Order: sequence, then C-alpha cells, then structure tokens
Amino acid sequence: MLAMVKPFKGQKYHELKQACLREHRLFEDPEFLAGNESLFFSRRLPGPVEWKRPKDICDNPHLFVGGISSHDLHQGKLGNCWFVAACSCLALQECLWKKVIPKAKEQDWDCRRPEKHAGIFHFRFWSFGDWTDVVIDDRLPTINGELIFCHSNVPNEFWSALLEKAYAKLVGCYEALDGGNTADAMTDFTGAVSESIDLRKGNYGKFLLEQTKLFEDLLKAHDRGGLISCSILPDMANERQGTTEQGLVRGHAYSVTDIRKLRLGGRLLAFFKAEKLFMIRMRNPWGKREWNGPWSDSSDEWHRVSEVEKKNMGLSVTDDGEFWMAFDDWCNNFTDVDICRNLNTSIFSIHKTWEKATVRGAWLHDEDPLINRAGGCFNNRATFLQNPQYVFNINKEEDKVLISLQQRDRRPYRKDGRGENYIIGFEIFRVELNREYRLHRLQVQERVVGSTYIDSRTVFLRTILKKGRYVIIPTLFQPGDISEFILKLFTDVPSELRELTLDKPEPWCGSFLCGYPQRVTQLSVHSVEGLDRQNGSRSANPYLIIKCGRESVRSPVQKETFDAVFDTQAIFYRKNLKDPIVVQVWNKKLLCDQFLGQVTLVGEPGDSRELRTLQLRDKGAPDAPPVTGHLSLKVVSTDNLMEL
Repeated sequence: MLAMVKPFKGQKYHELKQACLREHRLFEDPEFLAGNESLFFSRRLPGPVEWKRPKDICDNPHLFVGGISSHDLHQGKLGNCWFVAACSCLALQECLWKKVIPKAKEQDWDCRRPEKHAGIFHFRFWSFGDWTDVVIDDRLPTINGELIFCHSNVPNEFWSALLEKAYAKLVGCYEALDGGNTADAMTDFTGAVSESIDLRKGNYGKFLLEQTKLFEDLLKAHDRGGLISCSILPDMANERQGTTEQGLVRGHAYSVTDIRKLRLGGRLLAFFKAEKLFMIRMRNPWGKREWNGPWSDSSDEWHRVSEVEKKNMGLSVTDDGEFWMAFDDWCNNFTDVDICRNLNTSIFSIHKTWEKATVRGAWLHDEDPLINRAGGCFNNRATFLQNPQYVFNINKEEDKVLISLQQRDRRPYRKDGRGENYIIGFEIFRVELNREYRLHRLQVQERVVGSTYIDSRTVFLRTILKKGRYVIIPTLFQPGDISEFILKLFTDVPSELRELTLDKPEPWCGSFLCGYPQRVTQLSVHSVEGLDRQNGSRSANPYLIIKCGRESVRSPVQKETFDAVFDTQAIFYRKNLKDPIVVQVWNKKLLCDQFLGQVTLVGEPGDSRELRTLQLRDKGAPDAPPVTGHLSLKVVSTDNLMEL
C-alpha cells in the first residue's frame, strides 16, 4: 500500500518530521496555516480563536485514551454531523481506522521521550481513486482554551480533532465541511462503494418481507466490516434539526454502531420459543439526545431481556447519544440509509466474491461534436451520444450487476463559489453482440435501465442483466458542463469493461489491398417460431449464428422451446457488398448440433427497416427449399458508417 499512497501537496510525512527533529523545532504547516483562512470563508468566527497545540490545552495528550471508540467523538460548532457520524462508524472497524491513522502508536506523544515529538501527524484518505497522505501540524482552533470543532469526551484524547483537521485541509478549510453526505466520508475512509437507500420509496415500513430483506442485507454488511449511517429528511427547510416527538433529530446524520437479532426472555425460554427481535443501535454525533420510544435506554421493553443479554448488547442508561431501536420502528422513523460496503474481490474467500472493473473518464466540452464529451443527460437527444461510452459483457445467463459513478469532489472549490456537486447519472443500453464502435443513433438501441440523476458525489445502481453486450453512458445533467469521473462495475464474472473511442473502423496501410468498409448493417433478430419437431422431439435448444463475410456472431442458447425469443443484435461493417448476411438457426445437442434453417439477406440501404417475418430455408442460395419455421427480424443498412 505504501507504494500507492500519494503525498498531498507533495508533503512527505517522514521527511518533514526528520527535518523538524534535526532542527529541534515543532512543525508548522505552510500549506494549512493556523489562521482565519483555514477556518471560514463566508461565516463569522464564533469568538476570539486561538490556535493551540494539545500540550498547551491539557497535560499528557494522546491520540487514543483507553483505545478508540465510537463514543470518543462529539460534534463541535460546525454543521458536519455527517463527518462525525462517519468517524463513529470508522472507530468500530480496527482494520479500517488503521489505514486512515497509520502507525498510530508511532505518531502518538511519548511522555518518556518528549524530544521525539515534532508536532506533526498524518492521515490517509481515499481521494478520487487514490490513497492520499495528508500531513498536518497539531495546532488546533480553540476558544477560551477549549476545542471549537470535533473533540473527544476525554480531555486529553485528540485523534478525532486531528483527523477532522486533516480532512478539512484536504477539502480546503473547515467551513467546506459544513453540510454533507455521510456516504462520502465513509468512502474516503475506506475506498469502498457506497449505496444510498430511500426507506420511504422502498416502503420498508409497510412490507414485512422487504423489511426482513433489508435487515439481513444491513446485518451482512455490518458483519463484513461495512459502515452504515442513517438520517431523517426534513419535510420542509425550516424543519432542519427539528426534533420529533420521540427525540430524533431531522436533517441529522446518525451512525449505526450495531445490528443484531435479540433473543427475548430467559435463555431457556428463548431457545424453545425461538422468539427473536430485529434490533439496530445508533449514535447521535452530539453525544446526547436519544430516541425515547420503545426500546429506549430505560423503557419497559428491556424487562423482557435477560441481564446477560443486556450485558452482551452493552446497554447503557446514560444520555451518551447511543440507543437501540426495534428495526420496524427504525424503518418507520428514518428516511435514508447510507451503506459503505467492502465488496469482496478476493479469490481466496469463502464469501461471495465480485469481479471489479474500474475506468477513469472526463466530461470535456468541445464545439466539434465528434470530439465533444459533454453531451448532457438523455433528455438532450441531439447531444446525448457525445458523452463517453463504455462497453461491457454479461457472460452468464443472468448476472447481478453493481455500478458506481463518482464525480470529483467539489468541496475544494467552495471558496470560489463553485463547490456544489453536479447532477450526474448514467444510462445502459443493450447493443449488438459484436459492437466495437461508438453508438451514433438512439432509435436502434434498447435502453435497458438507468440510474437516478442527483447532485450527489456518487450515484449507485444495483440491477440484473441478461447475457449479452451493453454500453453504459455516464453523463452530467447539463450539456457543456465539465468534470472528471470514476466508473466502477462489479459482476460475478469478468465483464471486459472498456471505453469505445472510435466512431468507425480506421483506415490502415493494408486497406487498399483488403478494402475498407463501404456499408454498415445492423441486424436485430427478435424471435423464431414453429421450428421443425423432427423425430418427435418434445423441445429444442435453438441458437443463432449470424454471418457476414468472415465475421460471425453467435447468440445465447434458448432452452427447451420451438418458439424462441432472442432479441439478439449484430452489426457488420461490410467491405464486400456482394457478401450477403446469413442468419442460421441451430439446435444445441449433446454430441452434434443440428442445423434447423436459415435466411439470407442482401442488406441494401433502401430495404424496409420494419420488423419482418421470413421463411426459414435450407442451406444454399436465397431461394433454397423452405424448411419449417419463421424468423422475425429487422435490418438497417446505410452507407454512412457513423449513422448507427
């Protein structure tokens, strides 16, 4: 990992620390000055701010006191509950926080060797696809000797305050942390994929089956080291940070600190009755203000739980901001949940593994439509296909696909008034099985699924795709806007994700001998009907072979049917116009596949582009004897190689 970490602003922690130790001085960061410009750019200071080092705030400062805990954090005078909630989640996973706070013991103060402390720390964040090492000095903003931003409930513990400062440096200043999405911070702590779920849209509070599926999904994510947070969207802007009758704060991020199935009653009674309750535990980053409904800290419901079980759950009746809820109450009170998943891509695992493909791209504007890559969303039909295009394959009969589109973080531009996220999204089209060039016409492609369009840093989609070839087109909502993005695709088997860069075949030195395409023909085979029931067979396993010249395309096999729906496409850039297009129907058999019939097409530009039903014929010329069965298809031919 060390070889892949990039130093932020070129600052290398070990070199800077050694220089300070040699010169017997404490580090002062020239890239993030201890001044007002590092605090706010549009707000007034909350009072006379003085930057102090931890050794000037308390005696015997440390990064951790009694270990790291989700209880260590308290939000300060900044609207960054989203960040503090993510830090609470991070503290629960040792393998994750050790990446963010590298070699914490070596960085810590050593009271026995104070001369080894140089007032310098470093933290690591996953910044737009790269682990980035951020160096800071340990001067922290205070008022009347007290920290004004994130702090611990233990006076001499400083990991949370220093981590917050490093993150503020990464995005420009402290004010840039005001308001945000917990999923973004969780992604920056892990490099993992974040998914946002709208609990109202999914009706999880009403449908028990969907609620159970969600609980099992969250439980699995939590058990495998994922980070989870939740919030309540206010109905109106003036309700932000208003409190519900049962003590929950609207417009406020909570960290999920535990999920479990609770046994009710004594151990013996619970064993025989198998009575279990789905439970979820959360923490308010304020360190106070808890849920006061059923299963709150001192509610009567806890009398149904054994003392041993209470101890195992870590039940506390103090107002520390952490509380339990029944999962159905949680679904009915919260509106949004963010899940940061550590998707398993290791081949050495007993758990489900994913094949991951990642590409970087950019939406770049140019007046030339052949070069322009900022065409806007699908509503802009004239320019939409000018966006970047990526092709991938689904190589199973059916595959679960996870797609994440992330734009570059806009927070560093907030000082310049350009810090708002762009609205982003993507569309997926099913295309020809042999598509190798960019799409140029929407009317001949099947739009399969698309993401929501939202002004979020990351857009996520989970879907099921059938076997075939697809093109995904990531876009900004407005044409002409420019930005960078990272596209991640997770499938069961490798997808061969790659960008389509060429508009048509390129001429090469041998073109004058071998020829250059003069026509492009797209073939869409819808179905075959009434195949020959030879030898009394009860069913067939038909598939297609589509040929043109030396190129051929084979469709997936349709099992046990004489009337198969293929919806298969192929495209051919034709050098010799005398070569016809032949569509053959074959029957997949154990030893030797059986030919069932074919159709032969000329593919002229003037031919009908409507759906046609053609008689299957034997091998040979177009007028070969007919055989049982009909093929339904569309053919589109044009001498403009950039029309399809």
